[in-house]
Amino acid sequence: MALSRRVLLAAVAGSALAGCRPSARGGVGDPSPALSATATPAATAALTATATPAATATPAARREPTRAELVDRYGGTAPKEWGLEVAGVITALPDGERATALTFDACGGPGGNGYDAELIDFLRARSVPATLFLNARWIAANPDVFERLAADPLFEIGNHGTVHRPLSVSGRSAYGIAGTRDVGEVYDEVVGNAHQLAGLLGHPVRFFRSGTAHYDDVATRMVADLGERVAGFTVNGDGGATLSASEVRQEVAAAPPGSIVIGHMNHPGGGTAPGVAAAVPGLLAAGRRFVRLSDVLG
Repeated sequence: MALSRRVLLAAVAGSALAGCRPSARGGVGDPSPALSATATPAATAALTATATPAATATPAARREPTRAELVDRYGGTAPKEWGLEVAGVITALPDGERATALTFDACGGPGGNGYDAELIDFLRARSVPATLFLNARWIAANPDVFERLAADPLFEIGNHGTVHRPLSVSGRSAYGIAGTRDVGEVYDEVVGNAHQLAGLLGHPVRFFRSGTAHYDDVATRMVADLGERVAGFTVNGDGGATLSASEVRQEVAAAPPGSIVIGHMNHPGGGTAPGVAAAVPGLLAAGRRFVRLSDVLG
């Protein structure tokens, strides 16, 4: 990886925010203490300062709204919904779709920068595609791994946020993680990593998943305005990287056709890799097809 790209990747490596540690309640996210509200602008500023105009450019057909424009558009709007399933969140594949989409998050930060090579090696060995949601801090900690994943057509890269925060315009929290406090911080959380990924990949990413996968309905509207789709899930495959291998096998094997399965790829040595490896062969033998999100979601 070229030095300039390493500089870009390292822009958020020094974030002091808590990482993606396993949730004691078996949820998607991180039960770490409330996050520092002042760290998001700094991390985003570092990303913005290092991104080139080419890296942040968007297609001419759609101009990305600015932070100020979105603050003006949504600053006075009160959210009506909060949680895992709110308006604008995709929680399953389109009606009639019989495939299953495996998705894996890499949350980044202290306790969350690991890389589950066993999981990725299994997917490659069985030619099973997946969508990988990568946080900016995880990318900064794993630049060479990121480059290999990004170059592999089996995988699609998604945006898992700049500092792994629940997406809220009013500071709602989930699993002990303080959410973004206002419209401006929602913009920072989404766009900081989106611009970094566009610069590294050479194209914008299509899907976003917040830290903890929690949102309010104003935040999901903002994600849509910024050109990304919010990916939720149907099946929590590894309970926020807390389940044993046998429990992961049970959850993944029971995933119905048309489901989106969420798991984690940043906790090597946990139950995710062996559980997925135990579940997938049986599904393949039964004729189940696996897809990346973009394969079936236009």
